[in-house]
Amino acid sequence: MKKLKSLKKQKILFLCTGNSARSQMAEALLKHKAGNQFEVFSAGTLPEQVDERAIDALSKFGLNTSELVSKDISVFEETKFDYVITLCDKANTECRNYPNAKKQLAWDFPDPKDRAGSNAFSVTLNELNNRLSMFLLVEDKALPNANDEQISANSNVTADANAVDSKLHKIDNDLSQFEDENDTLTDIIPTDFFKCLTDEIRLKTLMLGHYHGELCVCELMESLDEDCQPKVSRNLAVLKRARVIVDRKHGQWVFYRINPKLPLWAKSIIAYTTENNIPLISEELLRLSVMKNRPGKSDFCK
Repeated sequence: MKKLKSLKKQKILFLCTGNSARSQMAEALLKHKAGNQFEVFSAGTLPEQVDERAIDALSKFGLNTSELVSKDISVFEETKFDYVITLCDKANTECRNYPNAKKQLAWDFPDPKDRAGSNAFSVTLNELNNRLSMFLLVEDKALPNANDEQISANSNVTADANAVDSKLHKIDNDLSQFEDENDTLTDIIPTDFFKCLTDEIRLKTLMLGHYHGELCVCELMESLDEDCQPKVSRNLAVLKRARVIVDRKHGQWVFYRINPKLPLWAKSIIAYTTENNIPLISEELLRLSVMKNRPGKSDFCK
């Protein structure tokens, strides 16, 4: 029987400002969860030394940290990536359109160094783990079918990853203790927030925004299969008035994203809803993935 050729791994780069905690943890997690499918790297726009607390959190859950080294984004100047994922709002602002990236996502996680509590790094690790599980669930459908040898490897990696998942889910994840009131909206009324989730367009807009980071009206119309722009715009206006989303104008386009200053309880509701209900937006994600002539988020990467 002729042996099938091994599939080429897809390359993914996690970007953060310091490359000292969040991006390092994401690199170690994804290598552990799907190292047979992805070549995983991380870098920073202003790199700092890897935080020992990030190393300790990873080691606590049996994740390999031996290859984690802080790197400047310029190291990968000539490298082509299948995915580039920013993990903080500052990195996304500095680099909205990474050169040589087939697909770019903008995720925003609070810096564990600024979070209160003794297990802040473990909580951030758990949040990253949940988001990466969602990423694998969505993007795995776009990967080619593996051969028998790779399927066997996948099974071993998945069993290992599930063991880590189980440990991570045992964390006492009382997110309310990690609020930074100096950098969040403290006057968001829960009833107003939940009203925003009662319309399907608004709910799916937030779920798509949670996954992609930033989308314009035309992308939302395409993904939601809506022909009526005023209808989509009206729902965006509702979310904006409630301060659940913010917008940014670039050229002729206006891009929308979840407000980074939302209190953590509100962000976590959007996150948990999305991460546990991917089938609800699977068709929307597919339509967006094949959309042609999507608007560029920026003309350069600072």
